[in-house]
Amino acid sequence: MGEITLVRHGQANSAATNEADYDRLSDLGHQQAKWLGDWMRDHDRPYDVVLSGTLRRQRETLTNLGYPDAERDPRLNEIAYYDLTDEMTRVHGSGAHDPSDFVTRFPATLTAWRKGEIGGAETYDTFRDRVRDVMDMAAQPGKRVLCVSSGGIIAQAVSDILGLDIPQMARIALPIFNTSVHRIHVTDHGPLLVSFNSVPHLDTADRADNRTFY
Repeated sequence: MGEITLVRHGQANSAATNEADYDRLSDLGHQQAKWLGDWMRDHDRPYDVVLSGTLRRQRETLTNLGYPDAERDPRLNEIAYYDLTDEMTRVHGSGAHDPSDFVTRFPATLTAWRKGEIGGAETYDTFRDRVRDVMDMAAQPGKRVLCVSSGGIIAQAVSDILGLDIPQMARIALPIFNTSVHRIHVTDHGPLLVSFNSVPHLDTADRADNRTFY
């Protein structure tokens, strides 16, 4: 049996209003990733394959985990949320970069993207297919594979396993913690989700306030 471990990047620049400004870890994001790296070295088993997306926040997380030279795969890159939000505003007159408004509007934005009502850097089908491709590649029998990615990728991968629709996918994406750990077992009967949104490195009383969503 193989195992895929998905890790979301650390907290990024939550004050950003565009993709480029968002794509860097905050000081807390660096610390979250360092704590997770320490936890993995103390409690986790070695990985046979380690990779991340090519985005800066993903690579910085990977480095803080202790894997600065790991393989990079653009299929693990996040959805261009800011671009989709701008498109939602242009087409439907709704959309916001403020986190509180984003939570409210996110399901509608994903639904409009899925239906082709708004564009973006890629279509929803292209996004879904690349996530499926990289998950198929990571599903190596007898191997432990670590993928450092982002919340949208994790939500799509989990939704494929559980058969969730777009509104349900949006609801599971929103509460994904920064540097959370998600484990999938690779079996002869297909992938099985065995843990979701775990933050063992932040579970102690002195670190609980360092849990973040964005």
